[in-house]
Amino acid sequence: MYRLTVKDTFAAAHRLPDHPSPCHRLHGHNWEVNLTVVGEELGPDGMLLDFGVLKRILREVLSSLDHQYLNEIPPFGPAFPPTAENLARHIYHEVSSRLAPYTGVTLLEVKVGESPSAWVVYAP
Repeated sequence: MYRLTVKDTFAAAHRLPDHPSPCHRLHGHNWEVNLTVVGEELGPDGMLLDFGVLKRILREVLSSLDHQYLNEIPPFGPAFPPTAENLARHIYHEVSSRLAPYTGVTLLEVKVGESPSAWVVYAP
């Protein structure tokens, strides 16, 4: 089994209105996202998937979040607050749909960090 991981970042603000900490106030993060795919078979080029393709897909997804107030953009809102957990799940599903044309490649997990010491991993 091969595992490929790429990383990218984006900056965005959010607030967690129902959280009993300073996080209920507007604040921002420089979010770091790690994306890992897996697969068994290499293509004729000796690759599972070109890193450039994987980076492009991740950048496409993150560009819709970059420099946004996350509470005001879909799919986030009162029923789906922009927590690190919900961000990871959202990014997972967005990337997964873009990977559909690449046979033999499966999205394993998405890791989202809001700081160097706090992150979440989503892997359904």
